[in-house]
Amino acid sequence: MKEILEKLRVDEHYYGEYGNQYLSNSNISTLLKDPARLREKRDQTPAFLVGGYFHTAILEPDKLKSFRIVEASTRNTKAYKELSGGEMCLLQSEVDKIELMTQAMMDNDVCRDLIKPVLAEVEYEEPRVGKLFGNMWKGKADIINHEEELVIDLKTTSDIDKFRWSASRYNYDSQAYIYSKLFGYEMIFIVIDKNTNRIGIYDCSPEFYKRGEDKVRQASAAYDLFYKSEDYDFKQYLHNETL
Repeated sequence: MKEILEKLRVDEHYYGEYGNQYLSNSNISTLLKDPARLREKRDQTPAFLVGGYFHTAILEPDKLKSFRIVEASTRNTKAYKELSGGEMCLLQSEVDKIELMTQAMMDNDVCRDLIKPVLAEVEYEEPRVGKLFGNMWKGKADIINHEEELVIDLKTTSDIDKFRWSASRYNYDSQAYIYSKLFGYEMIFIVIDKNTNRIGIYDCSPEFYKRGEDKVRQASAAYDLFYKSEDYDFKQYLHNETL
């Protein structure tokens, strides 16, 4: 197990072919809606890139140099297309905004004490694997605060007043369930609004975990049917739902 976790600490392995032997929360939506596309490579989006830079700025600032930043007003300009070389790059304006978000979060005493406490033992970007409903799942915690016995996940949002609904839409409930099982601690989300820099801390109710558990159970059942049944024909798949 130690060797597996050491390998999964490296992003190239965690998100690459080696990590694909495990299911993860990012697979939930696909397994529940379009399981035939489970192993399709997804294009990187600006939102994902912005979130990644924010995480890195808070947790691993020494790695910020790995991000490519382009001086352009939008990604549709000629300058961006020439400088990016076809890659998805951050805009300098996005980086400026993230720096303000990072400062706002670390200026907040409660957030700073949870993320980077002076004395408590914390771990960053720590992976775990474990069996849930007969399948092996992986997770990588942003922050494990051992003194508070919490797994902490950092999120950005475009409207913090709607985060409760975003948490369901983007399967943060299944993430909370998976991580609570893999890491053995309760989970909280520290959220910052990208437009206002307002900050919120969201803990998880028993009902939230239960909704997440139901999603993981259904996703595992879908994986068993579509990927463990040798005679299953994807041409026969259809979505059925009561309106």
